[in-house]
Amino acid sequence: MKIYKKAILPIDFLASGLACGIKRSGRLDLALFYSLSGARAACQFTTNRILAAPIKLNKKLLKINSSFRAIIVNSGNANCFTHKAGLKDAEGVTASLSAKLQVEQKEILVASTGIIARRLPIIKIKKAIPQLIAGLSKDGVHKAQKAIITTDKFTKGITVKFNIANRTVTVCGVAKGAGMIAPSMATMLVFILTDACIAQTALDKALRICVDNSFNCITVDGCMSTNDSVILLANGSAQNKLIYSGRHFDLFTVALKYVCLELAKMIVRDAEGASKFIQIKVKEAKSFQEARKAALNVANSNLFKTAVYGQNPNFGRIVASLGQAGIDIKEEDLKIKVSPLNKKDIFVEVFMKRGGSSATVYTSDLTPEYIKINAEYN
Repeated sequence: MKIYKKAILPIDFLASGLACGIKRSGRLDLALFYSLSGARAACQFTTNRILAAPIKLNKKLLKINSSFRAIIVNSGNANCFTHKAGLKDAEGVTASLSAKLQVEQKEILVASTGIIARRLPIIKIKKAIPQLIAGLSKDGVHKAQKAIITTDKFTKGITVKFNIANRTVTVCGVAKGAGMIAPSMATMLVFILTDACIAQTALDKALRICVDNSFNCITVDGCMSTNDSVILLANGSAQNKLIYSGRHFDLFTVALKYVCLELAKMIVRDAEGASKFIQIKVKEAKSFQEARKAALNVANSNLFKTAVYGQNPNFGRIVASLGQAGIDIKEEDLKIKVSPLNKKDIFVEVFMKRGGSSATVYTSDLTPEYIKINAEYN
C-alpha cells in the first residue's frame, strides 16, 4: 500500500473549484467532483433530526438510483432550515448542472456547508456552472479542496494506492471540518473517490466499518451539525476483479479505513482554536462500543479539555467523566495514564479491567480562541 499525503484523483475522475460569490470574502465556494463513467455510491449522513436540504435530496436519490456521475458542493451556505424552498433550490442546482454537464439529474449528488437558515443564492451558482464544468481536470481537485472549506485553516486530502490481482486501485479522500465536531456524525463534508470495481453491498459495508472507526471516533466540541456527509463513489475504472468479500474486500477496507482515519485526525488537528491534539484510548472494556462510549465521555468534557489547555494535571476531570458514562466501573479497577501536558500531542490511556476490547477517540483542547471564532461566526 502506497500512501500519498495529498489528493490524487483515481482513474476517470475530474474535479473543479471556483468562487461564485457565496462567501463575502471572495474565496472559493463552489466545487464539482465528476466521474467519466457511472459510479456506485455509498453514503453516511448526520443523525441530527434537522436535516439540510442536500441530505434530504441525496437520500431520495439513493433510493431510486444506483449510478452517479457527479457531486456539486457549495460552502458559505448550509441550505438548512430553508424548508420546501431549500429543497427546491437544491434540485434547481442539480437540474442546471444536469443540463450543462449532459448527465441525468438523478445522477448528481449535492452537498452544502456554512450558515444555517439562509436561502441558497441559486442564481450565483447557476451562473457559475459553465465555468465550473470548463475547469474540470485532474489537478482541479486542489481548487475543489479549497472550495469546500469554511473555518478550516488548511485543506485536507489523502490518497492510497494498492494492488488487487495486478491491478492498481486508488482511494482518494478530501474533507472539510474544524468546528461543530461530534460523533454520529462529526460536522464535516467528506468525499472519497475510488476506481475500485466493487459490489454495492461490499461498498456499503466497507464504508460503515470505516466511518464507525474514524469519523464516529472524533469530537471537538460535542456539537452536531445538520449537513454532515460522507459520500463515497466507486466507478470501477481500475478494472480489477469485482470485489465481493474475502481477501480483496479486506484489502479495500484497510485502504479505505486508512483514508477515513487520516482525514478524521486532520479535522481534529484543525479544530477551531485548538492548541492540543488529544488521543484517548480506553482498554479492557467489554466491547468496542463500551470503550468508545467511555472515551467519548472524557473527550466531550469541557472541564477536561480546558484543563489540558491550561496544562493543569487535574485528572479528577477524567475520573468524573468516566463515572458519568453509565458503565459499571469499579474504582479499584480503574487505572489512568496521561502524557506530559506541555506537549502538542497528548495521550490518555484508561484501563477498566472489564474485558478485552478497546477503542480510541480523538479530540482537542478547548481554548479562548474557540469562543472568539464561534462568537463572531455568521
